[in-house]
Amino acid sequence: MIPRAISIFKQSIQDYHQFDNVYALIQNPYSQGSIEALLYHKNWIDTVQWHLEDIIRDPNIEPLVALKIKRRIDASNQERTDMVEYLDSYFLDLYKDVKTNEDTSLNTETPAWALDRLSILELKIYHMEQEVLRTDVDTTHIQKCREKLNTLLQQEIDLSVAIEQLLNDIAVGRKQMKMYKQMKMYNDPNLNPVLYASR
Repeated sequence: MIPRAISIFKQSIQDYHQFDNVYALIQNPYSQGSIEALLYHKNWIDTVQWHLEDIIRDPNIEPLVALKIKRRIDASNQERTDMVEYLDSYFLDLYKDVKTNEDTSLNTETPAWALDRLSILELKIYHMEQEVLRTDVDTTHIQKCREKLNTLLQQEIDLSVAIEQLLNDIAVGRKQMKMYKQMKMYNDPNLNPVLYASR
């Protein structure tokens, strides 16, 4: 499954960069509700947010524009979390009939949060590759970026193996699939003191 996920993440990143515009609308090529569509949508959110994070670091950005971008990043973070939890619901359903016992161990993260890390990693790889291809920088910059890219590519291999192992362990009952909602408080008007104090 993981090579397929990587391929979908790379496709989403490439599709975004045809426009390279944080306001471009997603055109998900996969069937609605499929795991492929979920993975594509997840990475699209990450890719747009990556570029929003770049924009907000512009030292010449107008304060009101920065505030608007910050609000959008907050909303994107919530959407990203919701998408991860939606993906984990898929895995919970997939493995619902697996038998476990009191000796079955837990993992520090769920499959979807591991896939979240892989999605971000694919963005790092893409953008580091772009740095290696630049023609307006010196060879020292290129060499440093190439070294970083090699590290990222090794990380891609290692993380892929680890996620496959996790999924296999869950599938045979060696690890228990357990999911806790993130319960983010800052976006909730009933839980953020600044928001409920202003009502």
